[in-house]
Formats: sequence, C-alpha cells, structure tokens
Amino acid sequence: MAEHRQLQRAALLDAARVLLTEGGMEALTFPALAARTGLARSSVYEYFRSRAAVVEALCEVDFPLWAAEIEAGMESCDTAAGRIEAYVRGQLVLAADPRHRAVVAISALELDEAARERIRAAHGKLVGLVTQALEELGHTQPRLTAALLQGIVEAAVRHGEQLAAAGAMPGGMAESPEQIADAAVAMALHGLARG
Repeated sequence: MAEHRQLQRAALLDAARVLLTEGGMEALTFPALAARTGLARSSVYEYFRSRAAVVEALCEVDFPLWAAEIEAGMESCDTAAGRIEAYVRGQLVLAADPRHRAVVAISALELDEAARERIRAAHGKLVGLVTQALEELGHTQPRLTAALLQGIVEAAVRHGEQLAAAGAMPGGMAESPEQIADAAVAMALHGLARG
C-alpha cells in the first residue's frame, strides 16, 4: 500500500512538472493534476493540502537535482574562473526552464517562510562552491563577492525575461540568451573592464 501511495505521489509530481512546463504557474491546479493522473480531485487532496504543498514537494525533489547539475558543471572545470563561468551559465540555463521559472514564482508567492528557508539552504551549498572559487582567485571578501555575483545572475535572468515578455526590441535588435550569458560571465570575471 505504501508503495502504491509513493507511486501516486510521484505521478502527481510528474504531472505538476508537465503542467508547469506547458502552462506556467496558472496551469498548476488540482483539477488539472487530477485530470493528468486519472485520480479524483479529492484524491489529490490526500497527498497535498494546497498548491503550495505541491510546489514545496517539487522543490524538495527538484532543487537538489538542479543544484547537482550546476555543481557537476563547476566540478568539471579545471580553473577557478571556469568554475565561476559554469556557475553563472548553469543558473542562467536553469532560469530559462519554464518549469523552474514557475516554481520560483509560486515559491515567492505561496510558500511559507520555513519552506523558503529550506530552498535558500539548498542554494547555499552552491554559494559555498563559488565562494571557494572566488577565494582561489584572490578575492579578499569572497562571501560578499559571491552575493554580488548572484546579483549579476539575477539581473541577467530579469533582462532575459523582460526581453522574452516584450518580444524583439525596436528594430528587431534583442540580445539572445547566449549573448546575455556571455555578458554576465564577462561581468562576473572582468567587471567593467571589458564590454
């Protein structure tokens, strides 16, 4: 019986991932989860009390996997600068995933502070890795620099989202995701010395 419940819970989380990928946070509803899994809507409530509970469960399962992908990219690099570049690019690739964007949006709106703190803690491991790389590069305040580096990543994410929401800029001149990533990496590694 317990195995059956685990399978149904996993099916609900898989359905939630599909709904988020296809339609963003508005698509994640209990009727849609029930329809995707063939369960009665009341059965969905046996596993999750709210949409926030679904998102929290997704975060518990998916954030460590996403962090592991970024960590693996960083560990595959031989240099500190390469690890920082992998950190920036990995986060930007992840941020472009519609499922991740929807989970982040719902997390900000619907999760309680304890759940958000657990997500921050999972992210803290990555910050520790980039802090090590910054120490290797000789930064005297690696934790502060890591926080500022995260600001660069978040600004790049917002810029990409704004461009996507607005469509092409006047004259059709919009940066591609690769150009945004290249600029973010250049800023992270070289500051304003290079454009």
